[in-house]
Amino acid sequence: MSKQSFRDLKNEIELKDGEIEELNMELQQKNEEINKLKIYSTKLKYVNKNLEDKLDTKIDYDKARMKELDDLSDKIKEKELIIEDKQDQVKYLRSLIDDYRTQISANTDNLELQLRKISKTYEDLLKQKDMIIEKQDEQISNLMKSKEEIIKSNKTNVISLKLQNEKYQEIIEKLTKTN
Repeated sequence: MSKQSFRDLKNEIELKDGEIEELNMELQQKNEEINKLKIYSTKLKYVNKNLEDKLDTKIDYDKARMKELDDLSDKIKEKELIIEDKQDQVKYLRSLIDDYRTQISANTDNLELQLRKISKTYEDLLKQKDMIIEKQDEQISNLMKSKEEIIKSNKTNVISLKLQNEKYQEIIEKLTKTN
């Protein structure tokens, strides 16, 4: 072999060593990028898990709130039945008052005074009953508004979380496909 071909081979080997060194550096950069993507993927999985946990917690809370509203609704129904019973009692008592008035009209002024007192007491009871009904109507209205707001809020939150979850799933799928 001549000196020239030996030098050419030596130069060619040095060029190949340089190319190998460049390829090793590119490979190292690619490995670093892959590691960054793996870390990012792990982070996204963790964020996704946290969002799922928050969604589960919110759903459990909303279920408990709905049960509480159902219990309140049952209590309201019970109160309505009690009010209806009281109304029937008041109607019955009014009819008794009317009967007593007709029977006692012939009695003394003292008995008339007692009947007036009884009548006033029943009127007060009716006012109290009307006040109770108004308060319960307000409470029912407020509970229904609160229930509607909670349902709207829950729907919005669920939709938002689903959209976020879908975005994260798409990102994870893109990352896993590129790996």
